[in-house]
Parts: sequence; C-alpha cells; structure tokens
Amino acid sequence: MQLPQIGYIDLVISCLPVLLVGIIFYRWKANSKELIIATLRMIGQLIAIGFVLVYLFKETSSWLGLLVMSIMLIAAGWIAMRPLADKSLSHIGDLALSLTVGCGSILAIIIVLVLDLSPWYQPRFVIPLAGMLLANTMNSLSLSGERFETEVKAGVLLETARNKAFYTAMIPQINGLLAVGLVALPGMMTGQILSGVSPLVAVRYQIVIMVAILCSSAFSTAWYLTTRAKKVSA
Repeated sequence: MQLPQIGYIDLVISCLPVLLVGIIFYRWKANSKELIIATLRMIGQLIAIGFVLVYLFKETSSWLGLLVMSIMLIAAGWIAMRPLADKSLSHIGDLALSLTVGCGSILAIIIVLVLDLSPWYQPRFVIPLAGMLLANTMNSLSLSGERFETEVKAGVLLETARNKAFYTAMIPQINGLLAVGLVALPGMMTGQILSGVSPLVAVRYQIVIMVAILCSSAFSTAWYLTTRAKKVSA
C-alpha cells in the first residue's frame, strides 16, 4: 500500500483551522502570540529535523546519534522547566538527569532486550524511540513540578506534596492506557497501519511503546520529585 502524497498546498490547507484557533485565543484573551510562535516553531523544527534525519539515517556513527539525543535531552529539560518558577541551571540539571534516568533505562531495555538491535545505535530506530519517550516524560515532569511548587507554597507536608505531584503527573499516562484502542489509535500505530503493516504487528509495537512511556514517565518523575523534596528540606 502506497501512502497518499501530501503536497505543499495540502499542508497549507491542513493548517487553515489554526487561524480559527487563533481567533478564539485572541477573543478569549489567551496568549495568541504564544500560539503563533509555537505553530511556526513546530513547522520550522519539523522541516529541519526532516533534513537532519535524512542525513543521520545514512550514517552509522554511534557518536553522532548520541550527540543528537543529548541535544534532544537538553531541549526537553529546558521545555519542561518553562512553566516552573525555578529557572536556575541546577534545576534544569535536575530535570535533565531525571530524563536520563527514566528515558535512558527504558530505552536501553527496548533496543537491547526487546528489539535486539545490531548495532544498538541504529539512528532509524533509536532517535524516534528516544523522541517519543522524552516528549511524554517531559510533560510529566512539567505537571509534577508545577503541582509540587503549588503544594509546597501552600504549606503542605513535603511527602504529601510529592505524592500529589506524582499522581497529577501520571493522570495523562493512565488516561492514555485506558483510552488506547477505544477512544484513540496512537500515532505510531496509525502510521504503521497506513504504511501497510499488519494491525496485529502494529499492536505489538504500540504495546511496547505505551508501556515504555508509562515507565519512563513514572521513573523520571519519581527521581525528580525525590531530588526536589530533598533540596527543599535541606
């Protein structure tokens, strides 16, 4: 099965509803400037990474793949910190380390034990997998950090603040597990089916990804909140 080709005009048409979203943002006094910047950045970043991936997929250097993933890691830490009050370098270090612990451990299990890649650093597999884990875990860290700061400011006990923040961060992940297959078909599974892969094969891959996202989010969030609680109590 050959995928339908999406041309430049088709891309423009697909983006037209964003104008209506912008009108809602403007009329309801939301940050319409942030919407415009985020949309333009999304388009620019995806075009740029498309060219980068074309080059990377032709290369076999493990160092180049690690460099790209390091950049992704730092960017994820910086984005996760965006809604939080503490903008210090030590804080972004905590976020980056938490992402490394959670995403790194789960990614290693997938590429070494589950997929049994040889060589293990094949960019075609490792970079998309790392991206999915980092993106979801990054959101969990933002949610947990924001809730933790709110609870601490309210004078709640650190252990209680930690527990509430962890639960808040896990809500989207649990909802995702409950909804998959009933409410939504995840992007990876949809892409595989559209490209002609058997739905049963796509399902197995998606189960691996869903479990990986859940675990990387939980491990990273637990590490991050433990670190933050220790620093607050010091």
